[in-house]
Amino acid sequence: MAQQCVRVGVGVFIVQAGKVLLGERWGSHGQGSWALPGGHLELGESIEQCAAREVAEETGLAITGVKQVAFTNDLFTEEKKHYVTLFVKALGVSGEVQNLEPEKCKQWRWCDWNALPQPLFLPLQNFCAKPLDIINFD
Repeated sequence: MAQQCVRVGVGVFIVQAGKVLLGERWGSHGQGSWALPGGHLELGESIEQCAAREVAEETGLAITGVKQVAFTNDLFTEEKKHYVTLFVKALGVSGEVQNLEPEKCKQWRWCDWNALPQPLFLPLQNFCAKPLDIINFD
């Protein structure tokens, strides 16, 4: 039997003109839900390196000035997966959004923080349950 373990995910808030970048998940757990760009933290990688790598791989954007924001404890009961998700905010961004992993993401969309599309990916749901306002977060 395969060993069960807790995985570490990194979710990246990219905010421009008061809107946050979200992607519609496809082909993995949470399919059909909306999530931040991000992914798994790799062995030996810093949180900032993971954020920059995942954003570039998924969207083609280059981010700088990564700031740690919060974390969530995410239990995907149906999928029997457990993640701790580390949320960061990119303080700088350059490039144009592209969908570089269409097998994992149907689309990217700039969304109003006060009118997010539904359903949200579990880590983002759990984040939203916390009393934080990412748009104005310094």
